Amino acid sequence: MTSEALIIDGYVDEPACLGVPPYISPYIREVAGVLAAHGYAPRYTTIDQVRANPSLLAGHGRGDLVVMIAGLTVPGAYIGGRPATLTEIQQIGLTLREPATAIGGPINFGYAPGGGRKAIRQAIAGFDAVLRGSPAVALDSWLSGGEPEGERDYALSDPWCAAGAGIIAQHPSFPHVICELETATGCPRATVGGCSFCTEPFYGLPRYRSIDGIADEVAALHAAGARHFRLGRQPDLLSYRSTGGGEFPLPRPEALEDLFSAVRENAPNLKTLHIDNINPGTIARHPDAARAALEVIVAGHTPGDTAAFGMETADPAVVRANNLKAMPEDVFRAIEVVNEVGGRRTRGIPELLPGLNFIIGLAGETPATFDANEAFLRRVLDAGLLVRRVNIRQLMPFEGTAAYEENTLGKHDARFRAFKDWVRLEFDEPMLRRVFPVGSILKEVVIEVSGRPSFGRQMGSYPILVGIPLELPVRTVIDAVVVDWGSRSVTALPYPVEINTLPPAALRWIPGIGRKRAASIAARRPFSSLEEFRAVAGETGLDDLIMF
Repeated sequence: MTSEALIIDGYVDEPACLGVPPYISPYIREVAGVLAAHGYAPRYTTIDQVRANPSLLAGHGRGDLVVMIAGLTVPGAYIGGRPATLTEIQQIGLTLREPATAIGGPINFGYAPGGGRKAIRQAIAGFDAVLRGSPAVALDSWLSGGEPEGERDYALSDPWCAAGAGIIAQHPSFPHVICELETATGCPRATVGGCSFCTEPFYGLPRYRSIDGIADEVAALHAAGARHFRLGRQPDLLSYRSTGGGEFPLPRPEALEDLFSAVRENAPNLKTLHIDNINPGTIARHPDAARAALEVIVAGHTPGDTAAFGMETADPAVVRANNLKAMPEDVFRAIEVVNEVGGRRTRGIPELLPGLNFIIGLAGETPATFDANEAFLRRVLDAGLLVRRVNIRQLMPFEGTAAYEENTLGKHDARFRAFKDWVRLEFDEPMLRRVFPVGSILKEVVIEVSGRPSFGRQMGSYPILVGIPLELPVRTVIDAVVVDWGSRSVTALPYPVEINTLPPAALRWIPGIGRKRAASIAARRPFSSLEEFRAVAGETGLDDLIMF
């Protein structure tokens, strides 16, 4: 008789790995592969499902196994799910008395309830085993009678990733799930300590995964129904399979070309192929090779992609005090290069844009730091450049990082709030108008929150939040056209715009319409032609997108 094993996804978020819905982390899939190799029939549930239905934890007896993956090393705000808290994790461990239990993931580095506080490393109560290092390698060792620990070894984990691919079908959002693909682990700057706040150097120098290993997993995921992929789990995609180069390895465009070709060949029906982290310091130090590598990415990915830049600050003194990867001028030049290569539009949407991450609370920060941050963003706006989003978070330092001892937590809270408000009002909305002008068509928006308005997002890296002034069921998939902007979202209508059926509350969002004219349009429907509609509404900027 096959024993059962339950995987509880508490969600993870690390500098180089995201596993909060709609993302599913590599940890989940490779753990599923380990369990299958040891004769278990793995099942999967999320912490959100457990919250809604605690009985999912019941019914596990002796001989069964429960494995939980959890932990955040960067603070975030999420729409798709709420990561497990330390209290919830320990309650689960203490509740499960009969089955064997194990927990792994970045929770091993410590826990904090959010940004602005130190993460405390402490024992996790209730679990039989704490999986140290690679959760999959550690689990395999423990189930084989050894200690629950082990370093990343792709020779071991690649077959598990492929064998465990089918677990994605049990995700509550399936098939609207983005599979985070691991390409490497570790950081090339580990030899110099890395950035003061970052946990990625804990994994050591980079270990690059082979093209064949990634290709086999992609093929298995595609066979299991995966259509959305992101090349994540790495601090700098430009350095993939690079040799030498110290802190900033020379990009190898040919390696990236092989990587993207392998993914596409093994997932011929993919709908999303995006990336995550790009080191702006790599672009600044290797402009020609980086440009060539970015051109390969744009040729191989799907449009609407984001290259996340870990900028952290525009204050050179803070850069130096925290051993950060790039000076403000380096970042600005990197923004220019990504715009030059990725700024062209496909179906109205830019191919690839940079995203900027700021961290507040680093050592050396002063009130002048915030002035420098604002001045930098003004410069980006004034230069006519495009940036997909600006993420601002407070430092959450972990034991073992330099920032754990040297930081400015709590010293500039009021200035932090003022800076965040300034960005949302003075930068975000003007930038969204620039990135998503009226008439931009957003394909396959998946509704995540039902209401008036309903909210959804496209599948991909850092997708824009889309508000639709209609009550739509969760998991509805629609094409939408942009008609207005907020600070971090856009308002859109279903595309094509069906004038004769849209309710007045939606009609009023058409540019130039408003409430009174929407009522007039509704009263005079149906229209049989654009000319008839224009006689009442005038020109809207959406005329080519209207259906009668």
